[in-house]
Amino acid sequence: MAKKALLQTHDVVAQEVYGDGTIRVTPSYLGHNTLPTESNIDNDYNGHNGNELNDNRGDGVSDTLCDVTRVRLVQFQRNTDEPLGITLRMTENKRCVVSRILNGGMIHRQGTLHVGDEIKEINGKPVSNHPIQYLQQMLRDARGSITFKIIPSYRSQPPPCDIYVKALFNYDPKDDDLIPCAQAGIKFSIGDILQIISKDDHNWWQGKKIIPSKNIDESIINDYYGTYDNSPAGLIPSPELQEWRIATNAIEQARDGNANCGVFGRKRKVMRDKYLAKHNAVFDQLDLVTYEEVIRLPEFHRKTLVLLGAHGVGRRHIKNTLITSQPKHFAYPIPHTTRLPKKDEENGKNYYFVTHEEMMRDIANNEYLEYGTHDDAMYGTKLETIRNINRQSLMGVLDVEPQALKVLRTAEFAPYVVFIAAPDLSQIKGVNDESLERLLKESELLQQAYGHYFDLVIINNDIEETIRELQHAIERVSLEPQWVPVSWVY
Repeated sequence: MAKKALLQTHDVVAQEVYGDGTIRVTPSYLGHNTLPTESNIDNDYNGHNGNELNDNRGDGVSDTLCDVTRVRLVQFQRNTDEPLGITLRMTENKRCVVSRILNGGMIHRQGTLHVGDEIKEINGKPVSNHPIQYLQQMLRDARGSITFKIIPSYRSQPPPCDIYVKALFNYDPKDDDLIPCAQAGIKFSIGDILQIISKDDHNWWQGKKIIPSKNIDESIINDYYGTYDNSPAGLIPSPELQEWRIATNAIEQARDGNANCGVFGRKRKVMRDKYLAKHNAVFDQLDLVTYEEVIRLPEFHRKTLVLLGAHGVGRRHIKNTLITSQPKHFAYPIPHTTRLPKKDEENGKNYYFVTHEEMMRDIANNEYLEYGTHDDAMYGTKLETIRNINRQSLMGVLDVEPQALKVLRTAEFAPYVVFIAAPDLSQIKGVNDESLERLLKESELLQQAYGHYFDLVIINNDIEETIRELQHAIERVSLEPQWVPVSWVY
C-alpha cells in the first residue's frame, strides 16, 4: 500500500510540475527540504537574518510524501545593465530566499520569481554557503542567459497598494547602513511626492518618486526608463523604521551629552540667545514626522497665504505690499485687542476692541488662531475673522508663528505656506551685523524644524524681487493640479 500511495503521489506531483504554464521544471527528491512558508521569510532589514521553520514529519507514507519537493528551472535573457529588481536573504540554515521583488523591475514584469522562492542554484552553481553580497554581485554581473533552480513558495500575492505620500525628511540610501541593498534604494528630498507600491515589508516599503519638491525647478526627472511611470520601484524606509532610527539617534546623542536632539536627529548647538529661546522649546516638542499621505486635486485657489520667517526678515512689508497693490485679491485679518481705543480709532478698522473677559472666554473656546500680550494688553487673531475673508472670495494673508500651522493646515483654510528665508550674508557687501547673524540662525532653525510644511521657499536677497516671485507663484499654483494632504478630501 505504501508503494502504491507513493506512485500515485509521484503522478500527481509530476502532473502539477509538467502541466501548462510551467517553465522548464524538473521534479526531484531533495531530502528534508520543505516548501518555504510565511514564517520562513521573516522581514529583515539587514539582509542576513532569518529563522528556519521546523519540519513536522510523520511516519510511513506521510513521511515519504513530505520528502517530495517541487523544483523549477527558470531561465531568461538579460542583455542590458537594467537591474533584476530582487533582493535575497540567507536563512540560518543556509537557504537562499527571495526576500523582495521590486515592483516594475525585470523580474516583476516577467513574473518568473516570487517572494519566498528558495534559490538552489544560479547558472548551475549552488548558492549555499555563499554570502548574500557575493550572490547579489553575481546577479549584477550576469549577462545573457540566466538560469535559476528554485523551490517555489506558492505564496498568495498580497493585494496591490497604491497610495501617494509627501516625503517629510531627506533620504539617501548610500548613507544608510540598514538598507539590504543600497542600489535598490530611492534617494529623495523633503517635499518629493512618492507613490507607495508595496507595504508588505514592515521595515522597507517599495515606492517610486513621482515628482520632485516644488523647490526644484523641474517637473520630470529622467532615469533609466525616461519617465517615472515606467520606472521600477525602489526601497524606502517605512515610517516605523525611520521613527526608530530617529529615536535611537536621539538616545545616543543624549547619552553622549554632546548635542541636543534636532527634529530629524540632526545635531544642533544649544542656542543661548534669549531671542531664540522661545523657538528651542517648540522644536524639542515637535512630533516625529516621516511621510504625509497626499492626493492630487485639479487646480483650485488656496484660501490663505501663510508667510513664515524669522522676525525682521521682511514679512510685514511683503504682506502690506500685497494687500495694498491687490486689495481685490488679498486681505489681512484684523486682530482683536483688549486695550482701549485711541482717539479717532474706529472699531473694526485697525482693531476689534473687546473686553478682557470676552477675549479670555473666546480663547477658552479655541476661537483664536494665536494670541499674545503687549504692554498689559492682549492681542490675537480670531479664526472667524479669517473665515469672513474667505467668504468674500479673498485670500487671507497671515504672518504668524509656525505653531499656527497645526490649526491652519486643514481643508477649511487650505493654506499656501511660503517661507521667507534670511538673505545670504555673502550677497550683502560690507555688512557685518550681529543682528543679521542672529536673523540667519533663527531662519536656519525654523527651516530645519518646519521645512516639511513649506510649499515654497524664497531667499529674501531683494525685497521687490521676493514680492514679484511670490505673486508669480500664487498665480501659478491656482492654475496647476496640486498635491494636498489626503485629510483635506476625506
